[in-house]
Amino acid sequence: MKEIIQDNKYVELTYKVIDKDTKAKLSWVEYPIGYIHGATDILSPEVSAELEGKAAGDVIEVPIDCNKLYGPRDESLVITDYKANVPEEYQEVGMTITMQNDKGDQKTFIVTRVDEKTVTLDGNNPLCGRQVIFMLEILNVRDATDEELEAGGPVDAEPDVEEILASAVEQTKKH
Repeated sequence: MKEIIQDNKYVELTYKVIDKDTKAKLSWVEYPIGYIHGATDILSPEVSAELEGKAAGDVIEVPIDCNKLYGPRDESLVITDYKANVPEEYQEVGMTITMQNDKGDQKTFIVTRVDEKTVTLDGNNPLCGRQVIFMLEILNVRDATDEELEAGGPVDAEPDVEEILASAVEQTKKH
């Protein structure tokens, strides 16, 4: 009998994010992500709900309105400046720049365009304004160990969420 996803089960999966309109693959993970269902907030509530009751070998597609996750696109976060005003190491499409305002709030911008005279930076999330399909393939479902439950996830290979998100952003910039 197959184990099904429910609270306190250890789940391994891979995923792809696909643009609903263009069908372009925007981001993906190259190695499985492991988490404890119901105990780890690594996935959005909509995705977690769709995984409930599924088993290893299942592939699910969850439509996501990125406006709900990241808010609507804000054109005031798109800045074009002369190349002379931008340090040379940030004059390449795909580079990220973290800036701070007068209040100390930080915001990350992505270089989205470079021409002979200017550099364009965008502070919107690359998925902002998109309708996407989150396609997940469930690789493994089993009882979580006491150690994993205590840690809230895999003990020996806990995923680096920052690295995963950075990778997703990097892959999105290429599309």
